[in-house]
Amino acid sequence: MSLRAFSSVLVAEKPAAGKGKDKAGIQCMEWCCRSLYLGGRDSVVHQLSLPAVEATAAPPDVREVNRRQMGRSGAVVQLRAIPVLNHLLVLWDGSVSALNMFSLEPASPLKRIQSVTCMEVSSSASSSEPVYVQLVTASARRRSLGLHRVYVDRWECLRQVPLQQEPLALALREPCVCVATADRYLLHDYQSGNTLHLFQHNLARQSLIVKPAGEREFLLNGPGSLDGISQRAPVPWPAGVLDGAVCYPYVLALHGQAVHVYSMLDQQLKQVLPILKATALTSTTEGVFVIAEREVHCLQPCALELQIEALVAEEKVDQAMVLLEGARDLLPPHTYKELRRTISCLLGLIHFYQESFREAQELLIDGHLDPRELLRLYPDMSSVCGGFHTQLPPLSSSRDLGELSREDQASFQCFLHFLCHFLQAVRGTAQALACRSDVDSALLRVYLRSGMSDRLVQLVSSTNDCHLDVCAQDLRQHKRYFALGLLYQSHGQHFNAIQTWVEMAEGQHDDSCATDAYRHILSTLRELHDRDTFWTFADWALQRDQEAGVQIFMRDPEGPIPPFPPEELIPFLHKYPMSLLTYLEYLVGELKSKEERHHTLLALTYVAQLLQQGPGWGEADGHTHSIDSHTHQSHTHQSHTHGSHSIRWKLQQLLWQSDHCDAHAVHDKIANTNLHKEKAILLGKAGEHKKALQILVHKAKDRQAAVDYCWRTSAGQERNYRQELFLSLLQTYLDSAQAAGAAADLLNDHTAAFDAVADLLNDHAAAFDATAVLQVLPAGWSVQLVGRFLQGALRQAVHRRRMGEVQAALATAQQRRVRGTWTKTTNTMVKLERGTICGACQRLLARPEFVSTPAGKLVHLECATGSTGARASS
Repeated sequence: MSLRAFSSVLVAEKPAAGKGKDKAGIQCMEWCCRSLYLGGRDSVVHQLSLPAVEATAAPPDVREVNRRQMGRSGAVVQLRAIPVLNHLLVLWDGSVSALNMFSLEPASPLKRIQSVTCMEVSSSASSSEPVYVQLVTASARRRSLGLHRVYVDRWECLRQVPLQQEPLALALREPCVCVATADRYLLHDYQSGNTLHLFQHNLARQSLIVKPAGEREFLLNGPGSLDGISQRAPVPWPAGVLDGAVCYPYVLALHGQAVHVYSMLDQQLKQVLPILKATALTSTTEGVFVIAEREVHCLQPCALELQIEALVAEEKVDQAMVLLEGARDLLPPHTYKELRRTISCLLGLIHFYQESFREAQELLIDGHLDPRELLRLYPDMSSVCGGFHTQLPPLSSSRDLGELSREDQASFQCFLHFLCHFLQAVRGTAQALACRSDVDSALLRVYLRSGMSDRLVQLVSSTNDCHLDVCAQDLRQHKRYFALGLLYQSHGQHFNAIQTWVEMAEGQHDDSCATDAYRHILSTLRELHDRDTFWTFADWALQRDQEAGVQIFMRDPEGPIPPFPPEELIPFLHKYPMSLLTYLEYLVGELKSKEERHHTLLALTYVAQLLQQGPGWGEADGHTHSIDSHTHQSHTHQSHTHGSHSIRWKLQQLLWQSDHCDAHAVHDKIANTNLHKEKAILLGKAGEHKKALQILVHKAKDRQAAVDYCWRTSAGQERNYRQELFLSLLQTYLDSAQAAGAAADLLNDHTAAFDAVADLLNDHAAAFDATAVLQVLPAGWSVQLVGRFLQGALRQAVHRRRMGEVQAALATAQQRRVRGTWTKTTNTMVKLERGTICGACQRLLARPEFVSTPAGKLVHLECATGSTGARASS
């Protein structure tokens, strides 16, 4: 019990009496307006002027102002001051008298109230006029309570409340009166008139205690075996307590020759103040006054801040927290916050050393602990937090974590994991605002030592405030070069970051936890703003892999980083053919560039790649590779996905689809090559379809390619255009057949040519004009040879004729339906009367021209503009 909750000051003392019985002792007291009123056993009321009471060794300078002799004998039992009325109520000789509280002269208009055992006055006055104060008296002879109103010049008895037993003590806390009788405590509400029996007791009269304790709360001396529910836990004081008082958050009990101080918050004995011959306790705003036989002591509460600091100094942190929370309303807000932070931090550290980590983290976060307070406890963390000095008092229960790390690594790992969770919780909050760099650097070091690779990468790849020099050294020591590069990158040192990854990619550094460093370099370069650094490593990226490396130039035009101008990149990429090809494909295919030089350069690059395969490559494989096909007869390029076949297919697609390619430049490039299909496409772009078909038939010798050419070229055109194109192909086959038939040694070619003509007609009958075909076919051809063609042509002709008839019939029916509706509408008579209102604008129809709607409404001609189904009349 080292807590000093109260300090005792002697405020008044009567001279010792001579020999014989002392009849001038102090019986009661009252404190009001710096005046101390004492009621003596000799019927005298003393008024003392008391300055501010201070906890000093010397007693205060007290002087007597007035005294009043109430009678010849009998003790003054109670004194109660009413400052709002300037009255001092005196209970003497079984009656209540009113004195002027300044002169102690009787208040003549107020007569005595007889047969009073004890009394209490309300602490507040009425708000109405005239002002009055509530007075409650108890009469043992009448076994009743008296409710009175005390005015400045009179008092008024409101009613008497009968009791079953004699009232021995009472306390008042508006609007409730607590009364003690011989065997029980009662609670009476004088506003509602309800009486509640609290509990019974077996106490002697001198042990009865009834004191106000708060808002509608009372301090009672009850039996030890009391059953029931209370909002506050009972205080277990010893038997034989003479009096009690409440000075929140403490309860004071007068027992023996001392005053015992108990906490209302944890019900523990906190302090014992010895005072000889004490008889009563009175709680006031100045403190708790202790009445002894010839002395009056004032127990002044010590400042709560000092009490809490004393408990903290003795490491009674739990008790300090209980006191702080219980007395929160008595402290200034800023003081409460500071004390709570300190106590929460200390209590959290105690749990921390006890390895109660969950409770420790909650308390340390609640107390806004500076993270450096925790970092300084760990070995090898001093370099992170620098010259930080703790602001917390030392704890005797602290543990040396450095020694623990050497002796019990498993336990130390638990402390390390707690540090990790704590730093993660406070990172980015106001709690760590002043030491962001220390927190991030400590987290990096914890991740390294705990092997948390994913969290380490996440930390260094995001925005962080790590101490760069310290953390870079740690990463090198642990051979975490990939994370080192990310750390450099997050701090804006892109050159150092990429250089570190380049050394990894070239095998100079070994990092078992790293991903593909080359891929990460490409991704970094692609999103890099620093162009100097970009060009420093661009050559290295392309030299390592031309196809993958060119990705660094493929930036989103609408992204935050502007792409490089093609005029700047294309000359640079000429050193890397595959990179140039991929970049041009990106420009034309994805960015949809409409620059002629880009399309032409891409086509020429394709040609250059093909020509590297050697002369005659285009036909070396012996397979048929069609340019394209109609919707129902197309050939995909799935069999040409490797090497040169894929490049040739891309070239053909580019020539077909591009409208910006310089056809003459490309044709000049392939004029002396075997890229016949490509030549045909270029001739077709120039409108020379006859030459294109001749190349496909005679040089490429690819029937299907010729048919595909006709279908693709005529796609989206009129039927006549397609028929002319296919007729040109047929004429080419016939010319070839006639040329082959002229030579006797080319009999096989002659037969093949006629077969090609027959197959063309029979397989694509819908694409020909039968009349034109019959005109060009040789007269000696049999009907059986082109029978399928004639059947298909006839069927197509009949189908077209019948569809035309159906369409004409539908159009005629529609025209007749519209004409009938018009005739019916125009033959209806519409009558325009004087005063008719327009159905649209609600104005008068004053002119003979108007419009009648299908609904029968008449509107102005201009109001009907845009409406349908209306007819004009006049």
